[in-house]
Amino acid sequence: MNENIQMSIHEFPNMVKAKEAILQIGADPRGAEILKEKAVFRVVQLNQVPLKAANLLKQTFLAKGADAAVSWKTSAFRGEYTDVILLGTVRQYRLAIAELQLQPFGLKDIADALTMFLLKIEEKSAGI
Repeated sequence: MNENIQMSIHEFPNMVKAKEAILQIGADPRGAEILKEKAVFRVVQLNQVPLKAANLLKQTFLAKGADAAVSWKTSAFRGEYTDVILLGTVRQYRLAIAELQLQPFGLKDIADALTMFLLKIEEKSAGI
């Protein structure tokens, strides 16, 4: 390995900061616009999600390359509710939310709430 290559870790609080960093290295503005969603990682916890909805949430997020942590009881359909921790980039959330809008078991409401929540987080972290 080339010992002259320096490395650093970036954790972007919002898409504005991600886009700024991408542009700063000389990336094309159109590319920066696309990549900003992929550079911001979000972890969101949902509480008391019905098991049927939690199963579809997990499947949908996995299909988008993201993930969801659920109680082990979820796959066994033991109990009525589980908390869910969603893990993904802003882009993965956007893709998953679009699909959740079409799903049953209250997932449209969860998708709408997630959209608003993520928008508030983005605005707050960007100082808007």
